Amino acid sequence: MAEFDSIDSLVAAVKEKMAKAVSHAEGDFATVRTGRATPVLVEKLAVEYYGTEVPLQQVANFSVPDARTLVITPYDKTALKDIEKAIQSSDLGINPSNDGSIIRLSFPPLTEERRKELVKVVRHKAEDGKVAIRAVRRSARHDLETMEKAGVLTSDDVEGTEKELDKLTQSYVQELDRALAHKEKELLEV
Repeated sequence: MAEFDSIDSLVAAVKEKMAKAVSHAEGDFATVRTGRATPVLVEKLAVEYYGTEVPLQQVANFSVPDARTLVITPYDKTALKDIEKAIQSSDLGINPSNDGSIIRLSFPPLTEERRKELVKVVRHKAEDGKVAIRAVRRSARHDLETMEKAGVLTSDDVEGTEKELDKLTQSYVQELDRALAHKEKELLEV
């Protein structure tokens, strides 16, 4: 575990790690398809480009002409087939349309059943984020105990800091819950 020289440095590290956990979960939410076209869905797809796997965002440009269409324009036209293959082998479930210079992805409207499945996926991602936040709190409590045993902190310091950690944990979990509620609303809206 990390050694901290003061309560303030420990709390600052905890805030940073919890904020990263929330931000990571929100990033995961963005990769869940909502029936709207967005580059986030494909920009991290691994494309084999001259024998090396690179993210799609490094070999192509994206545009969204309407809510259900995503246009991918490769910087190098020779990469079209590789980009098309990467999209077909992904879990998007969308067939790319290649016209020789661009790839067009048309996102069909989601069925009610698929929307409910996606809500479950997003809830699972949110729970993973909450687990990460709680793991940060657990690690910080361990560090506090270590500091108390070393004589750096008194038991009153530890008790007060643990209460602060609990408040921080609650606030970051609430932030994650708000993001989850927003994503659920977005998914269920027809």
